[in-house]
Amino acid sequence: MKKVVTSLLLVVSFVSFVGSVYAEQLDAKTQQALIDAINDEYKARATYQKVIDKFGEVRPFSNIIKAETQHIEELLPLFEKYGVEVPKDEWYDKVPEFASLQETCEAGVEAEIENAKMYDEFFKFVKEQDIIDVFKNLRDASQEKHLPAFQRCAERADGQGRIGKGRGQGKGQGL
Repeated sequence: MKKVVTSLLLVVSFVSFVGSVYAEQLDAKTQQALIDAINDEYKARATYQKVIDKFGEVRPFSNIIKAETQHIEELLPLFEKYGVEVPKDEWYDKVPEFASLQETCEAGVEAEIENAKMYDEFFKFVKEQDIIDVFKNLRDASQEKHLPAFQRCAERADGQGRIGKGRGQGKGQGL
């Protein structure tokens, strides 16, 4: 039993050492980029959850919130690999509550534009190819999927801030 405990301690020590070696390889700016990226994904997810809590399972929020969770899951292995501490998700109480879906859709457009700018800034200094690849995937999803969805949402929303529930051809009857 003593040998098993000793072996486990050695394995844990080795894993911690390897993590700290990788963390030392990341410069402070790249470590902060990882933290900023996951916080941006947390913030988006919290915002869309607040929209769903207020307005119900309305598109595109009900779809994009799932993508935000996937984005977070794509970032987590990088934190582990490089030994960077994962920040807690404490965004729900920090994000605004919007008065209408129109306002929320317009804010979604702005958020996705800012998200892409953030990743573009990271590309100026991040050297690690695996981090670049994940950041590129996240930026591309933002620009190619989320931004157009929020733009359509902002265009469809009526003057009262209502949009359909996604059943097509007006059968959603708005909210």
